[in-house]
Amino acid sequence: MKIAFLLFHWPVLSETFIMNQITGLLDRGHDVDTYAISPGREPVVHEDIEAYRLLERTFYYGNSSQRLPANKFVRVAKAIGLLIKHAGDPLPLLRSLNIFKFGRMASSLGIFYTVVPFLGADKYDIVHCHFGPNGNLAALLKDVGAIKGKIVVAFHGEAGYVGEKRHEKGFAPLFEKGDLMLPMSEREKQSLIKLGCPPQKIVVHRMGVDLSKFAFVPRRPRGDGAVHLLTVARLVEKKGIEYAIKAVAKVAQRHPQITYSVVGDGPLRAELASLIESLSVDGKIKLLGWRRQEEIVEFMKGADILLAPSVTSADGDQEGIPVALMEAMAQGLPVLSTWHSGIPELVQDGQSGFLVPERDAEALADRLEYLVEHPKLWAEMGKAGRDYVEKHYNINTLNDRLIQLYQRLLAGDLS
Repeated sequence: MKIAFLLFHWPVLSETFIMNQITGLLDRGHDVDTYAISPGREPVVHEDIEAYRLLERTFYYGNSSQRLPANKFVRVAKAIGLLIKHAGDPLPLLRSLNIFKFGRMASSLGIFYTVVPFLGADKYDIVHCHFGPNGNLAALLKDVGAIKGKIVVAFHGEAGYVGEKRHEKGFAPLFEKGDLMLPMSEREKQSLIKLGCPPQKIVVHRMGVDLSKFAFVPRRPRGDGAVHLLTVARLVEKKGIEYAIKAVAKVAQRHPQITYSVVGDGPLRAELASLIESLSVDGKIKLLGWRRQEEIVEFMKGADILLAPSVTSADGDQEGIPVALMEAMAQGLPVLSTWHSGIPELVQDGQSGFLVPERDAEALADRLEYLVEHPKLWAEMGKAGRDYVEKHYNINTLNDRLIQLYQRLLAGDLS
């Protein structure tokens, strides 16, 4: 099969779940290209990006030469030139000018300039979009004939916050033109149905991890009593890291042997650094910035407990199911997370870790202290987590299933 992935930015360190799908499809003999607005901004990339030469398969459609010119005269003149340049296959561009169908977006040439970078992208059997807004883009491209493949869309929590500005129009065009929606949790499936997606177009398909890269090691108390806590996440509101910092600061008063490392970066770094300083725990809590996947594995090997205190952000943004949780559980780490989005479908409260309400630093501190004081639970919880990930989140099994879904979709048999 010829498959195109439609993404926001690529490569992005926090999106190993996308990389695992792409490399898995390549390993199985399929042809995969990636379309993204721009490269990610992190200073490092995962080894597999280089090993599979994925950047050679990536096309960036957001560069300045393809953007809509602000000056109307320049916009029209450039559009005429582009029509002449693509005279061999002008239909998608001409369809984009249908003001009766597209209204102001057509008359302003907004759709025209959106379509231009995708001319020639009608060769794919499958167009796999990650995140709903990219699905809307694919639906538009299909409407004008710029793409012709089946549209498959993976949702990662965004179905629950259509009120955010970029989702004001919801996903109605996608639900009409799209062929298969892949929410990563049962909870998000119900959100899609509430938004109007036909249930027959929905199949829950989870993200997964490559278990061969994550050796299971039972966690046991250290001889010196030290306890190493870890979070791997972008420094954004929905990750809830401020509540973990407050909880660790409280527990550290009674258990000074604990340390807490946060691997990741993002817009809240300065704010979180200020919080750490204000709580006088800068000797206990470190913000370590971005690391390669291989380094993250090593950090997890050296940790005793993983914290993932996800929250619903002020604009309604939510997680799907954090892949870092899967990776930690695969390595035998007990986890402390929240009753948030699809997380309870991964973490069994009291078995592979503990779940607490969102934005509750006191509850986080209570459960964290319990884990610190009962280290004999760690190995048991870690084994339960590994077993659950092996059964439900093995990327090799999930990639085989994804190909089967593609094949059934192309054959018209998703019943």
